[in-house]
Amino acid sequence: MKYINELKGLLKHNIRDYGMYIALIVIMITFQILTNGLFMSSRNISNLLDSAGYIAVLAVGVMLVIVIRHIDLSIGFLAGFLGAVAAILLMQFNMPVFIVIPIILILGICAGSATGFLVAKVGIPAFVATLAGWLIYRGAILLATEKTGTIIVDNDAFNAIGNGYIPSIAEVGGFHLLTLLVGLTGILFYIYSAIKNRKNKIKYEFDVVSKPIFVLQLLFVSGIMGYITWLLAGYNGFSWTVMIILLVVLVYHFITTKTVIGRHIYSVGSNPEAAHLTGINVSKITFLVFGSMGMLSALSGILFTARLQSATTTAGTLFELDAIAAAFVGGVSAAGGVGKVTGAVIGAIVMATLTNGMNLLGVGIAPQYMIRGGVLALAVIFDVMTRKQRA
Repeated sequence: MKYINELKGLLKHNIRDYGMYIALIVIMITFQILTNGLFMSSRNISNLLDSAGYIAVLAVGVMLVIVIRHIDLSIGFLAGFLGAVAAILLMQFNMPVFIVIPIILILGICAGSATGFLVAKVGIPAFVATLAGWLIYRGAILLATEKTGTIIVDNDAFNAIGNGYIPSIAEVGGFHLLTLLVGLTGILFYIYSAIKNRKNKIKYEFDVVSKPIFVLQLLFVSGIMGYITWLLAGYNGFSWTVMIILLVVLVYHFITTKTVIGRHIYSVGSNPEAAHLTGINVSKITFLVFGSMGMLSALSGILFTARLQSATTTAGTLFELDAIAAAFVGGVSAAGGVGKVTGAVIGAIVMATLTNGMNLLGVGIAPQYMIRGGVLALAVIFDVMTRKQRA
């Protein structure tokens, strides 16, 4: 009974963090039942994760932008434009992939830094500065694709980024061995990190959950990771898109939780004036966050172009809204200062799950937009209610 009460208290006080995971599980179980088991098939889960890739990458970046109390409306068409530039460099200039990708990422950093300069140094509101970017990049896409309308990318190495899978070193009982090994490594790394984090908290006399509850957490998360690995290993294994998402999550999770810059980002988001008085360079943090957003927009454009194997005039349309929605569903606070990298990615998966499940059920486009809008509204309402309760 003691542990049950502890578990209830843990869920109550961490509802913002756990709520999205619970919601995702409920949504997936619901679609699994409604589609007669089709939803959780290996092929569908693989396609779902790949389709969420470019939005998940954008969601990580825009989460940080929202954390520091700004917004970026230009990221969708920036991603589309840079994806078109990548296609042009590959097909018209015959440049190799290993040169094109760094160029596109650097261009993304430059574009994001330009926005950061306008916001941090010039003092233009982020909404206005990024709306200007939205218009500029929209026009730039039209210019880049005006000759043919669509630029077909006939490059296997580049297209593998959006459609390929990690190599299979062997097949074990019909399962992709390398995927199983990667999944097992991920589980072991998670367990090691969780145990190390718990020991550090005990060392510095922070509150921690009891051992039985901690073990239950380890088993639950490891079980989910193992199940997803098993599903994907039964198909073609981990895709390169999934590997890129995992890399982005690891890097940005480390930056936001283990570095001084990460702590400064959340300090600026919580109270910019107080952060400035404590010696934090608010303008520098704003500049860095928007530069990072530009780089992730470039990566998103690469993923989307590689997945479609082409660049089109409509690339980037509504990407920014999907990414912002994913960030809010993932637990970022509209008031700033609150948000997690893992939450943003889970939010993207939630939105992709809704779309995928409704497509399998044959739901029309109009109801899909309405349902996704309702989910976003509920996420923001939930955020407001939890902030009022804590206040």
